[in-house]
Amino acid sequence: MFAEVTGDANPIHLDEAYAAQTRYGRRIAHGMLVASYVSTLLGTKFPGPGTIYMSQGFRFLKPVFLGDTLDISAVVTTYRADKGILTLEIEVANQDGTRVLTGEAVCLVTGVAGYTALSGAAAG
Repeated sequence: MFAEVTGDANPIHLDEAYAAQTRYGRRIAHGMLVASYVSTLLGTKFPGPGTIYMSQGFRFLKPVFLGDTLDISAVVTTYRADKGILTLEIEVANQDGTRVLTGEAVCLVTGVAGYTALSGAAAG
């Protein structure tokens, strides 16, 4: 489905025979699918509805395999209340606790009262 919507038909994501010949030995999830789970967390849970991305940087550390379960965490590193700008440290780990993605998000928000961190799970 992700490949259809985005047009990213890289065979490492879609073709078992092709992926078996790669360094990973099997299909891996689209990196930007994993990144979209971060967007889901920020836009629906924390900071929540109305959050607007200003910037997002990612480092893809390890592959995510089909069937992996992911834990996405966002920790507030700075908040500029005068401008409503929130900076968050992002981390995604798989079911084994291995970090697969890290990054930093900067967002426009309407408020962050009482929150410093939030995490959520997603299935890859």
